This record gives sequence, structure tokens and C-alpha cells, in this order.
Amino acid sequence: MHGRGIKIANVRKHFGGSEILQGVDLDIQPGEFLTLLGPSGCGKSTLLRMIAGFDQLSSGSIHIGGRDITQLPPKKRDVAMVFQSYALYPHMTVARNIGIPLEMSRLSFRQRLPGSRLLSRHVRQTYREIEQTVAKVADQLDLKHLLDRKPAQLSGGQRQRVAVGRAIVRQPSVFLMDEPLSNLDAKLRTQLREEISDLHRRSGITFLYVTHDQTEAMAMSSRVALMQSGRIVQCARPQEIYNRPSELAVARFVGSVAINELPVTVVNGQVLLAQRALNLRAPEAPDGSYTLGLRPESLDAVPQGGDADFTLPLLHVEFSGSEVTLRCDGAALGIDRIRIQMRAERFDRLRSDGGIDDRVALRILAQNALLFSSSGQLMPAPLKVAEAGR
Repeated sequence: MHGRGIKIANVRKHFGGSEILQGVDLDIQPGEFLTLLGPSGCGKSTLLRMIAGFDQLSSGSIHIGGRDITQLPPKKRDVAMVFQSYALYPHMTVARNIGIPLEMSRLSFRQRLPGSRLLSRHVRQTYREIEQTVAKVADQLDLKHLLDRKPAQLSGGQRQRVAVGRAIVRQPSVFLMDEPLSNLDAKLRTQLREEISDLHRRSGITFLYVTHDQTEAMAMSSRVALMQSGRIVQCARPQEIYNRPSELAVARFVGSVAINELPVTVVNGQVLLAQRALNLRAPEAPDGSYTLGLRPESLDAVPQGGDADFTLPLLHVEFSGSEVTLRCDGAALGIDRIRIQMRAERFDRLRSDGGIDDRVALRILAQNALLFSSSGQLMPAPLKVAEAGR
């Protein structure tokens, strides 16, 4: 199987007086795994449905493999879609649910009627070929032992795998997935996330995946297109989305622990927080007010009295396996709370050495700090460590 590229050009969608999509442009490479990530109502599922042909565009165009499919019916687009609700036929076995797309495409209505196999060698041969293909797909998805069961006899994860099998049995060039894991528990989501990633690597199909779960997006994707209010605000590799968000809104959305937002000013390249000079310089930033964005891991706890940018009262410690998140009172910095994340062993070492008690001394790691303009745009030049005496 070989994936095809998708080109989305200036796609708009109006519904009533609202503009659901505001001129979306996106190029998806053949064989790529691209995720549309964003909050509910941002337009990501609408865009997916328009690629599938279920919804019509108000304006713009969609090409798959260089072919304009904007006006084509769904069955002629060479795409397969997996829905959040699975959409399985409850009266059919797993085998029939997986194989039904092949029956519909290879056999006429008369040939699908009961008893047709008794009258035609061609029909019998076609059904045998379909059964062989279904068996291969079922084996790939660990469903072979369930082929005779019906959906009501399956777990949520098994039903989802059947829906995936029904989609890939057609060998489409584009695979569309609309929040396929949202109805599953956390452990099963992790398992199926790995299975979908493995399927993508084996198949070479182009995957376009929709989710509001950033963990899914970051773990599975070649690139992530972050959507907000009907537009794509950034499309990049997961690491870049996280480390160099184009806007403050992107930085707020991405990250398992919220980014810290500190009100700062820049004067002659020096970054000031609460009228105190930090160990940071922004030599290319004009004087003015900014927001300093600090991921929780961009703050390092240091021994009391050491080279700290500030010391804050400790409010709460949250353990989550190998990571520890500290929540400190940020009133002295002009914010409500500030969050720090570190490895559990480092936290234990600092606490045993007296470096963490009811107060925490913190130093900003300049290489990970982000500076946003008053309009929320990322300042392109990275921050630097201030030189001694400056």
C-alpha cells in the first residue's frame, strides 16, 4: 500500500452566520502521519469530513495525489475513515464487518443475495478471496480468534480494531481517523496508540488523525497541525510545537503541565521581572512589556542561597511516577501560581540536602525560556544568559 499526498488550499466552511473554517491551507506529504490537534469546536473534524466527502466546502479545493477531489463523491476519493463511534453493523460478525467494503466493491447487488454462491463459481471465488484478505487483516490486528463474534460480544478496544480493519482492508491511499480512541480507558488508549503507529509504519498509508488529546498527537505524529478558531496556527514536528510554539495560545494548549506565564519588561536588552533583573537577556527585543513563558521543566530548583533568580513559598508537591511537580506561590512575581517539574530522584536529593523545604530557590534555564510579544507572538531570537556584571 502506498499513501498519497493531500493538498488543502484556502478551504472555507460557512454554517449559518458562522465561519467554521477560515481559509485553511495544508500540505500533507505521501505516507505522512499528520494530526489535526485542537480544542472542541475548532473545525478539525469538519475539515476531516470535507476531505472524506461527507461535508461540502464553501470555497477552496482539496487534492489527493494531485487529483482534484473537491466535487467527487466519497466512494471515488480512495480514502477510508474510522469514526469515534466505530459505526459497526451489529447484526454482522467481525469477519463480515471487516469484509463488507470488499463485498460492496467486488460484487453486484444480485451477487450478494443469499444463495448466489451456489449458482456462480465466480461469486464463490470472490468470496474466498475476500475471506483470505479478511483473515490477513484480522491476523495483523489480533482479531483472528474473534471473527465469528458480533460487536455486542466485543470489548471497546476490540470494536475499535474491527473498525480499523474495515478501513484498511480496502487498501486506501489515505486513512482518516476522527478521535478513534476517545471512548476508551487510559490503558487501552495507550495500547491502541502503539498499534496505530505500528500500522502506519508497516502500511505506508497517509494518515490524517484528529484529536483533542495532545499526548496522542505528540506520540504518534510526523507533524502536528494545531487548529484554533477555524485556522491552523502552527504546523510543525511535535518537538518544535512544544519547544518553539509560534504563539502564546499554542504554548498554553500544548504541555501536560501548564506553561508558566510571567509578566516581564525588556530594557536595553535586559529582562526584568517585578522590577528585578533576571539572569536573562533579549538583545534583539525592543524595549517594552512581554510575557516570559517557562515550561515547568525550564525552572531548576537550586540550593538555598545559590545562584537563584527568585525564591518562592512551596504550596504543594505532586508525585506522578518518575516525575514530581511543585506548585509555588507566585504572588511576588505578579502571578497566582508557578509550577516546576523535575525528576523524582533530583527532588529527593534536593529535599534531603535541605535545598527544598517550605521555600524553593529557582533558576531559569535560558535555553528553554520563551519570550512572547504583547500580541502573543513568539519573539524569534532566543533568550541568552546575561553576562556577569550586566
